[in-house]
Amino acid sequence: MSYQHQWKDGTATGSTPGKIVCVGRNYAEHARELNNPVPPQPLLFIKPATAACPLTAPIKLPANLGSVHYETELAILIGRPLTRASETEALNAIAGVGLALDLTLRELQTRLKTDGHPWERAKGFDGACPLSPFVPVSEFDSLEALQFSLTINGDIRQQGDTRDMITPLLPLLAHISETFTLLPGDVVLTGTPAGVGVLESGQHLKLELSGRLEVETGVE
Repeated sequence: MSYQHQWKDGTATGSTPGKIVCVGRNYAEHARELNNPVPPQPLLFIKPATAACPLTAPIKLPANLGSVHYETELAILIGRPLTRASETEALNAIAGVGLALDLTLRELQTRLKTDGHPWERAKGFDGACPLSPFVPVSEFDSLEALQFSLTINGDIRQQGDTRDMITPLLPLLAHISETFTLLPGDVVLTGTPAGVGVLESGQHLKLELSGRLEVETGVE
C-alpha cells in the first residue's frame, strides 16, 4: 500500500501503518442521534491497514454502494507496544495526535446489523479511513481537553471535545490493550461526536485540531 504516516511538517514518522482500532458510541450525543444505546464498555472494531489513506488527498466515494457518512474523530498514533497497559504506560506510548474520518456505508451497515452479521464491510473498505498528518505528542501540554471540528462548505458540522468522551483517552487505550496488543504504527480512533452526515461529490472539508492542525480536502 502507498499510504505512510506523516508528521504535520511532511516528514515520515518512521512507522508503517498497522491496524486501526475504532471505538463506537464514545460520545453520548452521537449515540442518541443514531438511536443507539450507550454500551456499558467501549464498543471496539478494527479497520485494516488498507483502509488508511491520506486525508489531504481528494476523498473518492465508492460507487453503487449507497451513501457514505463522515464521522470525524481524534486519531492517536501508537509509538510503543502496549499490552495490558496502565494509563501511565498508555500515555508514554502515544507518539502523535491527528484527525481521521471514519467513513461508513450506512445503509449497508444497517442491513448487516439487522441480519445479525458483522459490519466490517461497511467500515473497513479500501479508503474508509482518511488520516491527517500527526502532531507530535510533545506539542501538547495536555491531552485532557482537546477540541476538534469539521467544516463542510463553510458550515460547521461536527465539534468534539475529549472532555465529553464517555471513556476518556488514557483509560480507553489501557482498555483496548487488554484485548488487542497495540504496536508502533497502529492508530486508535477515539469516537465521533454528534453531527454525522452524508458526504457528497464536490464538497470542501476543513478539519481542525486545537489550533495545532488544520487540514483541507475535497470529495470527488
